[in-house]
Amino acid sequence: MKFVLLFVGTPEDQDRFERMTPDERKAAMAGAGGWFHEYTQSGKIVGGEQLQGPKTVSTVRAENGQRIITDGPFIESKEVIGGFAILDVKDRDEAEEIAKKWPAGPVEIWPTVEN
Repeated sequence: MKFVLLFVGTPEDQDRFERMTPDERKAAMAGAGGWFHEYTQSGKIVGGEQLQGPKTVSTVRAENGQRIITDGPFIESKEVIGGFAILDVKDRDEAEEIAKKWPAGPVEIWPTVEN
């Protein structure tokens, strides 16, 4: 089964991350890098990326039959998605066990549609 893990935080978390010095950012990313390495090597993570902050997002939507592009995420939220990982595991329990070992903030677990 495939699952997408979404790594979420607040806009304040994102601002703090962006204000870090290069050395602070490197140290903060070390735990995440180790987690990704472990589960990529074991074949459990089959894809994923860190995302740029919400200030870089644009949204396309339909209004009155036309496509409109606006700056920012479409969904207003108190949290932002900082990245994602795609897992290929046997079941939700295994996805949850992997997500519990994520060394940073909250993780949403989304099953994919099986074809």
